[in-house]
Amino acid sequence: MNYLIDILKGMVIGISNIIPGVSGGTMAVSLGIYDRMIFSISQLFKNWKASLKTLLPILIGAAFGIVAFTYTIEFLLSQYTLPTALAFVGLILGGVPVLWVSFKAGLKMKNEKLTISHLVVFIIMFALVAVLPMFQGVESSFEAIAITPVSMIKLFFIGIIASATMIVPGMSGSLVLMILGYYYSIINTITSFIDALRAGDMVSLLPNFIILSVFGVGVLIGIFLISKVIEYLFKHYSSLTYSGILGLVLASPFAIMYNTDALNDLTTANGLPFALIGLALMVLCFMGIYQLSKKKIH
Repeated sequence: MNYLIDILKGMVIGISNIIPGVSGGTMAVSLGIYDRMIFSISQLFKNWKASLKTLLPILIGAAFGIVAFTYTIEFLLSQYTLPTALAFVGLILGGVPVLWVSFKAGLKMKNEKLTISHLVVFIIMFALVAVLPMFQGVESSFEAIAITPVSMIKLFFIGIIASATMIVPGMSGSLVLMILGYYYSIINTITSFIDALRAGDMVSLLPNFIILSVFGVGVLIGIFLISKVIEYLFKHYSSLTYSGILGLVLASPFAIMYNTDALNDLTTANGLPFALIGLALMVLCFMGIYQLSKKKIH
């Protein structure tokens, strides 16, 4: 029974990692499995049997959640861009109050006060997220990723970067992919792979498999390597770490609106209803995530 419950919790985490702005780490905290999951990852090579027993049902559930929700996200972003983007903004901002509480707790833990260092880290991270999307080119669309040595190496390291934010409470791995210009391409690759698998189309299956494998290996290696770094940063530089996370999170709405071209919907016949529906969804999503993430993050 516990195995099935962990699969269901893994599905929720998988779905949350597909939605830009929703933190898989925060969701794991809310579901009560974050500490157990991080400990199992960090102890994988020391006690692999026990670690796999804990991680396997979560990973199975996460895989099911990602596959099931990918088509929905692709449809919503293509057909209802503005309402979907505003819903994402609400999901992002809903986690900010809890991050602020965690930041203050980090200051209190070390008997620190707010300093210039905190402000500098915040500004650097904010600027990084706000400015980086403006340098994205065609890769920020649903276009397929070319299989070349350079693109595969780049994709591998993108996987490592994304994996870090997948396990940090308050950060969204899919949002980072969107900021880096790879979110749409990865979503498209997942749906293309599933379609080819169902149709038995080996010609289309192989290139999508290669792309997902390279990205997946980067994610897995990144999770194992970065989990200890994350633990170290939270333990020794908690307030500075949360300063950076707050900068990343608060700049994320700008990145989402820019990367999705959501404001273009305002020039269409559906502009006003889309805006009103989007604002309502933003408020609802804010309240939903705020209630779910009230538990202490770290």
